[in-house]
Amino acid sequence: MLDKIRTTLHQAIQSPIGDGVAAVRIPKLFARRINMLLGSPLCTAEDLEKRRAAVAKLATMKGAAQTAFARAAAPVIVYFEKDRNQRLKDRVEELLRSRGIAFQSLDVAGDEAAMAFVTREAKCKEDDLPIVYVAGTPVDGYNDLVDWDVSGKLKESVFGS
Repeated sequence: MLDKIRTTLHQAIQSPIGDGVAAVRIPKLFARRINMLLGSPLCTAEDLEKRRAAVAKLATMKGAAQTAFARAAAPVIVYFEKDRNQRLKDRVEELLRSRGIAFQSLDVAGDEAAMAFVTREAKCKEDDLPIVYVAGTPVDGYNDLVDWDVSGKLKESVFGS
């Protein structure tokens, strides 16, 4: 119904009928300029179809772009030392899996440089392993990871806001 009104009004202001009389020509000229100024809401049926096709194409392209450029999850690394605190390591990994967070586990046993990095950055001792890092930020142990999870900070840090 609205499309019919739009196309009929467009036809009325664009037709040359009555342009010989100033009382008709001037309001039609004014209406054409207002129509142009407003982005041509009054238009032909063909123009309406072209606009709708363009909007549909834009929506599909926008959806494709959002999936193509979706934000990648931040890297999550669990540093541990052999079998030390194995229960805590299992609990940390279980929590991360339950939240759908992909992670990498790295054993730092025998790697003094990695051990020094982990303990220095997390400000912990070797006995405090396993330590979780999210995008280079130390979360520390299991209890801190649970606090991050409960507060929503873990999800925000990994997947963004």
